[in-house]
Amino acid sequence: MSSYDYDLFVIGGGSGGVRGARVAASLGKKVAIAEEYRYGGTCVIRGCVPKKLFVYASQFHEHFEDAAGFGWTVGQSSFDWKKLVAAKDAEITRLEGLYKKGLAGAKAEILETRAELVDAHTVRLTKTGQTVTAKTIVIATGGRPNPHAALPGHELCISSNEAFHLEDLPKSIVIAGGGYIAVEFANIFHGLGVETTLIYRGAEILSRFDEDLRRGLHEAMVAKGIRILCHDTMQKVSKRQNGLVVETLNSGTLQTDVVMLALGRDPNTEGLGLEAAGVAVDERGAIIVDEYSRTNVENIYALGDVTNRVQLTPVAIHEAMCFIETEYKNNPTRPDYELIPTAVFSQPEIGTVGLSEEEAGKRFAELEVYRAQFRPLKATLSGRAERMIMKLIVDTASRVVVGAHILGHDAGEMAQLLGITLKAGCTKDDFDRTMALHPTAAEELVTMYAPSYRIRDGQRV
Repeated sequence: MSSYDYDLFVIGGGSGGVRGARVAASLGKKVAIAEEYRYGGTCVIRGCVPKKLFVYASQFHEHFEDAAGFGWTVGQSSFDWKKLVAAKDAEITRLEGLYKKGLAGAKAEILETRAELVDAHTVRLTKTGQTVTAKTIVIATGGRPNPHAALPGHELCISSNEAFHLEDLPKSIVIAGGGYIAVEFANIFHGLGVETTLIYRGAEILSRFDEDLRRGLHEAMVAKGIRILCHDTMQKVSKRQNGLVVETLNSGTLQTDVVMLALGRDPNTEGLGLEAAGVAVDERGAIIVDEYSRTNVENIYALGDVTNRVQLTPVAIHEAMCFIETEYKNNPTRPDYELIPTAVFSQPEIGTVGLSEEEAGKRFAELEVYRAQFRPLKATLSGRAERMIMKLIVDTASRVVVGAHILGHDAGEMAQLLGITLKAGCTKDDFDRTMALHPTAAEELVTMYAPSYRIRDGQRV
């Protein structure tokens, strides 16, 4: 008979925590999971899912414009922000219900309260003050937007969290940041008719992506009408009678209705009682774990963004499944972080898997780079000037494709399938042997027979 109240207690009801709790409960373990806000976590409640719904909404004005080139006459159109927010909220509520239904079906106990560690085996439920014990504890509390507290006037700004719940659609917005969250929201707001400015301290947006895609997206965004200020930062935000004023380092003063800070995310560990339980964190507050997601305290694990490894929902779910194998199936399993497909739901979209040209140039003695830039078939009648970019990075010695990068419509969908291809270790010869599917944009991936250029010792030759 166990001396603990639970075999497993999970703190955090996001994708990783829910998956770990549900599967452990389905294996017959006595499981409880606690969430202080809403089940579903960042991805479902205030991240990937509502963001993608907003992306779809923001694309319709271009669809209406494109229709004319194909013989359609589209009547007067208008957009209702409140209707979009209400529809999004209804879908999020539906998904949250499915998360809870899955947990309940597996007989996990669902607790709607904040939970804090008292010691290595004891958790306090703050809603009632009750304490419970567990043999194993998983911390999966995710991350939160960095508030950039050093910025004077930061309290006047919103984060991506609040962007989903604005009372009214602003006429103008200034977004600070150059990562995928900043870039995606710049495209969303612009697509919904908001005058949009993106300000970023670096030389080019999306710092960890392939250089060709970064430049290509930047040019496309500017062509649409988004103002991008690189090599610049906000110095101060202040309130005026008719809105906000942003003082910048290099671009003077900007007047706007809303300022959004998208300057990274911090691990959500504050006030969790980690010190009381002896759990070690790094300088950013991220929980330090070993290769099996175990903390320095033997019975406590941590999954997902709270560990600041790879901040992606499927990664948190994968880490949860590895935890189940390790802890409950006597099969120690390390999460696999190699060749993770990634998408930026900008407009146009980015889909990527594997190494960028810059990264690959540091790892391999010689590379072949296959690159195609073209106007997609749809644009020939719609009249759009946007171009797609497709790029394959090949290790010359082994012929293995070590990176694949796409800028254009449905790039994320293509990147998912390319992820399988690269994970299988396919070579450029495998691509060449594959029959093209015509007419598609993706056929370019298997019809680039001659390298565009080579990289030797990190230099283009």
